[in-house]
Amino acid sequence: MEGKIEYGSIDEYIASFPPEIQQLLASVRETIREAAPEATEKISYQMPTYALHGNLVHFAAFKNHIGFYPAPQGIEAFKKELSVYKGAKGSVQFPLDQPLPLELIARIVKYRAEENKRKAAAKPKGAARQSK
Repeated sequence: MEGKIEYGSIDEYIASFPPEIQQLLASVRETIREAAPEATEKISYQMPTYALHGNLVHFAAFKNHIGFYPAPQGIEAFKKELSVYKGAKGSVQFPLDQPLPLELIARIVKYRAEENKRKAAAKPKGAARQSK
């Protein structure tokens, strides 16, 4: 695909940015790893993604912000604290000119991990994945 970058790993994704952005992305990555150590890393939608019984969170760098995607449930559960940031139903934008709220990110990741674990435990054993 001409002009479109395809990332093979989160390391590759982070390395593609200038040093100051790499530092921010690395701190988000480390925060997620500490909050959900059992989650697996992958690239999905060309963004760093963490999965635990399904997608947990995504994050990405943009010109003026770090995008964080904890699904609509993650946004809703922390709506009050996230209200100071731009966002949408399943995303929030952390401006590059402000400190990253790493403690808040950690709490959101832990919330999403618990939510995914509960959903996985509630599924009948041996049930095939069903579409909604």
